[in-house]
Amino acid sequence: RDRGRDGDRDAGQERDRERMAPPPARQYRRYAEPSPATTPVHIPTRDVAPRESLAYGKESFTTRDVNRGPKAWELPNTPRSTPSSVRGSEGSGLVSTSGRTPLSSRGTARRSPSPPPGGDGKMRRQRYKEWEDEADARAWYDADEGGMAMDNSATDDKFIGDKAGFEEKEKKLKTSAQSLSARQRRMNEDNKMWEERQLIGSGIAHVHEANMDLETVEDIKVHIIVHRPTAPFLADRVDLAREKDLELPVKDPTNDMAKLARGGSELLKRMRTMRDREKGVKDKLKLAGTQLGDIMGVKEDEQDDEKLIREQVERANPDAMAAAEAADVAAAKALYDKIQIQRETLPVFQCKEELLKQIRFNQVIVIVGETGCGKTTQLTQYLHGDGYTRTGKIGCTQPRRVAAMSVAKRVSEEFGCELGDEVGYSIRFEDVTSEKTLIKYMTDGVLLRESLKEPDLDQYRVIVMDEAHERSLNTDVLFGILKKVVARRRDLKLIVTSATMDAEKFSAFFGSIPIFYIRGRTFPVELRYTKTPVNDYVDAAVKQAAAIHVGGSPGDILIFMTGQEDIETTCYALNQRMLEVGKEIADTLHVLPIYSLMPSELQAKIFDRTKEGHRKCIVATNIAETSLTVDGIYYVIDCGFAKLKVYNPRIGMDALQVYPESQAAANQRKGRAGRTGPGTCFRLFTEHQYRNELLENTVPEMQRTNLGNVVLLLKSLGVGDVQEFEFMDPPPRENLLQSMLQLWMLGALDDDGAMTSLGRKMIEFPLDPPLSKMLITSARPEYSCSEEILTIVSMLSIPQVFVRPKERAADADVAREKFFVAESDHLSLLNVYLQWRGDGGAAAWSKAHFVNHKGMKRVAGNRG
Repeated sequence: RDRGRDGDRDAGQERDRERMAPPPARQYRRYAEPSPATTPVHIPTRDVAPRESLAYGKESFTTRDVNRGPKAWELPNTPRSTPSSVRGSEGSGLVSTSGRTPLSSRGTARRSPSPPPGGDGKMRRQRYKEWEDEADARAWYDADEGGMAMDNSATDDKFIGDKAGFEEKEKKLKTSAQSLSARQRRMNEDNKMWEERQLIGSGIAHVHEANMDLETVEDIKVHIIVHRPTAPFLADRVDLAREKDLELPVKDPTNDMAKLARGGSELLKRMRTMRDREKGVKDKLKLAGTQLGDIMGVKEDEQDDEKLIREQVERANPDAMAAAEAADVAAAKALYDKIQIQRETLPVFQCKEELLKQIRFNQVIVIVGETGCGKTTQLTQYLHGDGYTRTGKIGCTQPRRVAAMSVAKRVSEEFGCELGDEVGYSIRFEDVTSEKTLIKYMTDGVLLRESLKEPDLDQYRVIVMDEAHERSLNTDVLFGILKKVVARRRDLKLIVTSATMDAEKFSAFFGSIPIFYIRGRTFPVELRYTKTPVNDYVDAAVKQAAAIHVGGSPGDILIFMTGQEDIETTCYALNQRMLEVGKEIADTLHVLPIYSLMPSELQAKIFDRTKEGHRKCIVATNIAETSLTVDGIYYVIDCGFAKLKVYNPRIGMDALQVYPESQAAANQRKGRAGRTGPGTCFRLFTEHQYRNELLENTVPEMQRTNLGNVVLLLKSLGVGDVQEFEFMDPPPRENLLQSMLQLWMLGALDDDGAMTSLGRKMIEFPLDPPLSKMLITSARPEYSCSEEILTIVSMLSIPQVFVRPKERAADADVAREKFFVAESDHLSLLNVYLQWRGDGGAAAWSKAHFVNHKGMKRVAGNRG
């Protein structure tokens, strides 16, 4: 029985060993050396048909699913009970080889298992050999499918075939796949953004949602090969790739005043929103022009604004407009006699004879006199009386349109003639002269244009360059042109007038010519700075003006602001504040604006005197610094900022931008308060800011604007080498040559640097060269799109088409997307104008679509 039990136990152990034994070695093919064959090697499986083939380069083998889904792959004979923690880390489905005897080729040390039990030594060695063969085969599969997941050794080469060729082919495939993937990603992102724009335009999606999605977009750097052409006549002169930045008219862009200039006034923004809301309510009713609208008082915005200004003027001097309209002869005679008496009290009258004597003895002379001494209005009349108008005209240039018109009107009254007869003026788009005109006031740009048609300016006997210290771009160019003209015409007199600044520089430029000083009639001015920096210059100016009127001594007030919108906001806010104080006090303060777009008859009303017990408050731009003199000013409020024309590289054109004023300009503004008597100047900045944050002098326009028009103008005048032209302050050489390159690329200059026929046409337009070419090209028969291009050019001429309030930025972005035209931003601007005009140009439409209504009105005016 014992032997039987022992025999049964041995039989059971034998069956267990057979069940646990590794599969026969005949089912696998083991390669001692890598095969050079390039055909795939197929490893058969037992009892299972292949379901899918996995390929790795030129190797392939079949697998089957044992105990998981269709994507869980395993090798044959893997037990069903094998847990996932035991299988390969790369998901290959292989059983871990931990604890097995490694291949000798791997050279690693592992714990060796005991040989299979049972049988004699020969059988055990045979079974051990079979088990080792299976282990070798499994290790080969581990290294191939698991990517060395089961063994960290890298001494085996799993590839069977031409390795060098395979690696080269894999490298090419990988590079092309990455390139194709990048292009595809860009295309997908473009399509996605287009879909998002459509969703936003339809109202389904919102902008903030789209922005959240766009933040996840991965930036892709795209390298673009750019061909930078160089004009043949500039090839050996300068490296145009290194263009020098234009000089900004600010001492430090990071200081407090520079930041405030960029940020603007908060009161201005609030008042703009409030006025737009009030106008929108009226326009929404669509009652303007109807009987019900007349009953309710609904009028057009432009009419309301003009009516408000006229009411202010009539309150300041209710008899002035009636007297002007009546044109009573007796009143005119009394006015003439009064003016003649005033002329004799001016400082220039005291030195009249000596001044005329210096002019007779010198062909070119510089006259320096304080603003208000009478040099602008009296000098031309003195020259007429001395006989200079017998052989030609007397021309007097002004840097601003308003100054040319107002001075001409004043001189015509003193001369005793109608404006446009013996005394007239000429500005762009307006010429009030006749054949009888002897004294002509004009902007410097008009005289520059006349020099194109008449290089020697033969019609003029005397030319007076007034307010030369303004250093406008046209003035600086005229200096160089007139220096050559006076050398050719010995009979031409040139007089340069300045307000104490740059006199020595003018004298040296014309060859040390004499300087004649006119002693001014000035009174002491008290300076008052703020103790702390001001955060809102408009609000501070309104509070200061109200405090002066309520508690100050008699005297008119002059407030300096930057532009039309600032001026209108200041006038509105000051009137509202005075009404809060009391209606009786408010009625004694007459707030009068003055800016270039005001009608000339309303501009002239700032010179009228107010009734006794009333005070006049004039809100003006920097035109009142030197060009205009208003009697009766005792108080000056200086906001500390001014609008200057500066080249904007973002839009590629010049634009008016707000910058801190210079110390010289601040001193000129201060002097306005000391013409009639002792005055006070309130500066809305600290003394530290005056000394450390303001430039000493204003940067000349030549240094901060685009020179394309200047180069084109000089070429049209026959200047061969623009760099050799005599500028008083030469612009940066790099910027001058860059402008020449731009003109060459536009076709205005040929390969030799001479002007082409296209360039001669471009000079006739008062536009930047690219816009001039657009207009000219649009008239060609193959295009015939002059109307559309005219609108686009007008839209590009305004600095801001859309408004984006901070509190409604998302709504503004949604409204702006509705005008988007995928083909071009220019077509988007055209779309804005067409829709605005189609709705009648109403302010309510502009407000609803976040469009700059005043800018659109300017576009309509420029377009004609």
